[in-house]
Amino acid sequence: MPYDKTLDIEVFKEVKEFEGTRITVGVFSYNGGEKKMQIGRENQDSTNEWRFSKLGRMTKDEVQAVVPVMMKAVESM
Repeated sequence: MPYDKTLDIEVFKEVKEFEGTRITVGVFSYNGGEKKMQIGRENQDSTNEWRFSKLGRMTKDEVQAVVPVMMKAVESM
């Protein structure tokens, strides 16, 4: 069965912005299934458009900002 965006319910979402990048923490439930956390990164390109990027490693500042958001997200799971 192919992915259907209409079945993907956003339970929680918060974005933390940094210089030229932002990290999004979200909790989603697909088709009434188990709630799962998703963490993603977007970087600004030369035209200031946001582009998806592999999250990979995070700086200390990013971790300190994102961990409290993750804890809030866990409460919605």
